[in-house]
Amino acid sequence: MGLIQRLGIDETEFLHAVDGTYKLGIKFVGWHQRSDSYFHPFGVIGKPIGNHDFYQCWLKARSQGDTSNLQDFSPCNVMAEQGRFFHPTKARNTPIGGANYALHVDALLVAKYLRKYSEDRGLRRTEGKVVEVGQRADGFVESVTLADGRKIEGDFFIDCTGFKALLIGKTLGVESIDWSDYLPCDRAVVCKTGNKGSLTPYTRATAQAAGWSWRIPLQHRVGNGYVYASRFCTDASAKATLLRVIDAPCIEEPRFIPYTTGHRREFWKHNVLSLGLSSGFIEPLEATSIHLIARGMDFFLRYFPDKDCEQALVREYNRRMIADFEEVRDFIVLHYAATARDDTPFWQWCKNIPQPDSLRERIELFKAHGAMREGVDELFRASSWQSVFEGMGIRPASPSPRVDNLDYATIEQTLRNAKAAIAGMVEHLPTHEQFLKTG
Repeated sequence: MGLIQRLGIDETEFLHAVDGTYKLGIKFVGWHQRSDSYFHPFGVIGKPIGNHDFYQCWLKARSQGDTSNLQDFSPCNVMAEQGRFFHPTKARNTPIGGANYALHVDALLVAKYLRKYSEDRGLRRTEGKVVEVGQRADGFVESVTLADGRKIEGDFFIDCTGFKALLIGKTLGVESIDWSDYLPCDRAVVCKTGNKGSLTPYTRATAQAAGWSWRIPLQHRVGNGYVYASRFCTDASAKATLLRVIDAPCIEEPRFIPYTTGHRREFWKHNVLSLGLSSGFIEPLEATSIHLIARGMDFFLRYFPDKDCEQALVREYNRRMIADFEEVRDFIVLHYAATARDDTPFWQWCKNIPQPDSLRERIELFKAHGAMREGVDELFRASSWQSVFEGMGIRPASPSPRVDNLDYATIEQTLRNAKAAIAGMVEHLPTHEQFLKTG
């Protein structure tokens, strides 16, 4: 949403143009055990009680016998459970004021919308197939030649050629770092269906025998897919699984998408910047692809170069982007590595995933009284990690000793009031469908 706002795009107009709906978080079904589910909400969970972190206070209450779930204090989760929505920005200083949201969109319609938006503001678009890339003696790209003979020169080039990585990979020879040892899924089969039932304001990610399936509700159709590991599942079996789990007939023939998880060793080299699939790919479990593209442009504008492309700027840009990709990698690996499932060869493999050192240290720190390791400008905040840890059965043995300094009666009363306030307000909010119609 930050990107849409920075571009000055009207949200209501945008939603209508891209068949969009609101997204309060992701519901994970069957990831820890086959029979369970949990919710990863966007936005806050609870508020500090005095000078003490809310999560620590909740842990203290649980140790005293309180049966409240962590997500009872998430406005996003409570709204999602009831199929309701309201702009948190219009409800500040209320029980749902700390909520946040993203959007479900049709990617093709988004591309069409942004193309028109850009061209209306002076962008000139030249369409054609690149057949030759011209370079200077120092390796900098100076031109691309199209199939019809046109030659386009430039000072700087952004590689958006997808998995082909025509400039950053084929021309400049920047290799990819392969994360298949951490994340085994390497294919997806996708299709669209008509809407059936209510428009849930969240994505559903359901664990399957060799991966997971998604359901993304749009206003007039539903996006469905099955992400799977080809070493544990054939294409035919994957297609059969997808057709079995969707709740309406496909309106198009399912198509397969192969991919390799990882990223370019350098995102920016010489005068070429790679964005999107040309820079790397991490499976869409937490819908981070658009975020990584937006971050790539944001960092580029921060370190905007002259024609010489000073190496200090290039190095810092690459460092920041690698940190972003590794953060997303660790968060995704957590969903798999913490599973208690062993009912299929895929999930047996996941239980033994070689965790990155950064993730293992984060888990160990969390187990020590729920402490969080947070860097600067990270995508996933404490509430996200806490939600997935809790959903995947990872919880500290005890809260921080500091919380013992707070009168337990204060914790108990505050939790009771907060839970009731969120539930009471959400009960009177419009449904997701009503809000989409009226705003």
